[in-house]
Amino acid sequence: MSSRSELKRALIVLNPAESKRLIARAVAQLPEVRWALRQGRLIVGNGTTNAFVLEELLGQPVCKWRYAAGVIAGGRLDVTEGDTRLAPVALKQGERFEQGWVELLDEFGRGDVFVKGGNALDGEGNVGVLLGSDVGGTVGQMIGTVAARGAHLIAPVGLEKLVPDVAEGARHCGICRTDLADGIPVGMAVLSDARVVTELEALEALCEVEAWHIASGGVAGSEGAVTIAVEGDAAGVEKAFKLSASLEGEAAVGRE
Repeated sequence: MSSRSELKRALIVLNPAESKRLIARAVAQLPEVRWALRQGRLIVGNGTTNAFVLEELLGQPVCKWRYAAGVIAGGRLDVTEGDTRLAPVALKQGERFEQGWVELLDEFGRGDVFVKGGNALDGEGNVGVLLGSDVGGTVGQMIGTVAARGAHLIAPVGLEKLVPDVAEGARHCGICRTDLADGIPVGMAVLSDARVVTELEALEALCEVEAWHIASGGVAGSEGAVTIAVEGDAAGVEKAFKLSASLEGEAAVGRE
């Protein structure tokens, strides 16, 4: 890193869809993901950010809405239509594992990767996953195997989902103890050992800069935006700024 006098700085504003694309590009380049894609097993769980990850891995468009399961949309806690929902993609040495992700999970071992998005993130790196299923959904099926076998758990989560305390939030959730809800009642699982990839980790990995989250929110199309300060040498900062500019116009996720 450059000396303080040589540091260059930039401010970057990312809307949610732009953040998802940035995070996806970084996840796709992680060494453990590249290894699992070539030589091991890789499962990409449902979720809108994960749909972006899948596009970066496969180089093919993915319907973001259909790749989600639980969603917060239209001011409600909801789920996507089950009859058109896409199943999580499972890859073994880069090829589709047609038997399905649950069966591939049974084969998981050292070096294999499960990518799981989240609905909340706190400053300690804890990820919260809302649970619309009363048996825990994907988390309920995968967490024991991944944890027991020491496989990689990667969580792409945008900073728009930052909350004060994920564990405290989880203590106030629960399908059977919620009396009223905008949409469906949910529980929350807490993932405390995932490798979290936010916009900050993405910029640092892709551009060799340091990054800080300095503001959130906006209006007139920038609702949910995050403002990020980056520092580094001139080449790194310029690369980050150009990368940010290249993301402009990324379509917002909606019903497709």
